Amino acid sequence: MKKIVLIILAAVVAAGLVAFFIYRQQSGYTKVLTAKIVRQDLATIVSGTGQIKPKTYVNVGATSFGRITHFYVKEGDLVKKGQTVATIENVQQEASVTGQRAAIDAAKTDIASYIAAEKTGEANVEHAKADLEQKRLDWERAQGLYKEGILAKQDYDAKKAAYDTDIASLNQAVAQLNQAKAQTDSARGHLGTQVATLRANQDLLDKTIAIAPFDGIVTNMPLREGETVVVGIQNAEGSTLMTLADMSVITAEVKVDETDIVNIQIGQPADVTIDALPGKVFKGHVTLVGDQAILRSTGIATSQSTTGTEEAKDFKVVVTLDTPSAELRPGLSTTAKITTAHKSSVLTLPIQALTMHDPKADEAKGGVQAATSSPAAKSNPIQGVYVVDKDKSGKLRAKFVPVTTGITGATDIEVLTGLNEGQEIVTGPYKTLRALKSNSLVKRDTIKLVTPGTGSSS
Repeated sequence: MKKIVLIILAAVVAAGLVAFFIYRQQSGYTKVLTAKIVRQDLATIVSGTGQIKPKTYVNVGATSFGRITHFYVKEGDLVKKGQTVATIENVQQEASVTGQRAAIDAAKTDIASYIAAEKTGEANVEHAKADLEQKRLDWERAQGLYKEGILAKQDYDAKKAAYDTDIASLNQAVAQLNQAKAQTDSARGHLGTQVATLRANQDLLDKTIAIAPFDGIVTNMPLREGETVVVGIQNAEGSTLMTLADMSVITAEVKVDETDIVNIQIGQPADVTIDALPGKVFKGHVTLVGDQAILRSTGIATSQSTTGTEEAKDFKVVVTLDTPSAELRPGLSTTAKITTAHKSSVLTLPIQALTMHDPKADEAKGGVQAATSSPAAKSNPIQGVYVVDKDKSGKLRAKFVPVTTGITGATDIEVLTGLNEGQEIVTGPYKTLRALKSNSLVKRDTIKLVTPGTGSSS
């Protein structure tokens, strides 16, 4: 029994010694998470949320006062350009057009009668000219005979009177012809007035018929048959018959945070997802970048806001889909992920590995980060990472290395200078990284491992 107790005590002492040596061996070490510098494709993505909108849409408004007599379409229907989509009561307008057409027909009949009178007048003139020519010849012969004493004075006077009468008859025929022409011209003038009046009446009639201005889809019909519409301001109640959208060109109109808008340019590619169509991604490209800030709380442009309070702002960005789908409908909630930068096979490191370090702080505050309250620690911070490497004795140490960076991805950032592929760097934990000293002894945390872009490391 005594031997068993001694064996147990020896085992306990041995375990204690092992634990003591392990503690002594690990004292002075800081457990850290690490990752390797790798090459990979990197893209900077800016996201915005909004809704699907057609590039072209129009509110078909009422252009005439009256009761809606018929709708020829319903919401969701496809319409063709020039198709009649609705009619408004038009008894008065149609009667005006019919009456005016009858007046035009009567005016044309009058013109035809005046033209006939012109023809008659022209014939009368020609007849009068022929008679006058005959009478002129008779008068000239009578003059010669009278001078020779062959013709009696009575006959001579009769020939002269007949000649003078034909002159008067010709003048009368010419006057009647001119009068007929004047009446024709006047009738033509009245016909022009009648035609202009018909055009005005026809326009009033046409305004009672709503026509589709382009091929599209009916997206909204706020009124019903039998209701009265009024001519007024667009979008005012009772003045809009329906909304037509041209779905051949579809856009995603989204709002982008003001801090990201400077990186967005026209032509950049985008992936558009629709909340109502999970799993589907529509390719598109940026076609408009707004230059007016919009208040996030009210949706009003800053130029129209009367308040002076500072608040978050967004900018409108329009992404045009490359291949529209018949499944899309105006107003669907959407998210656009815009690629503002892309590089292939570049050196990258996890964003959380970046820290700000001031070399002077190592002397003044023992390596504490520049975020401390010491003025000296804030004098000249440098961006960099802690590289893990073995010293001459084989121990792992974390040495601060300045780096310059390029484009930023979702979890990683491009390395421009300072690091090489395959180097191991400290990625966390955050509190440890902030307090880490350059050239500190470190030990890999084998429980939590991180790899760039995936959240784990080998």
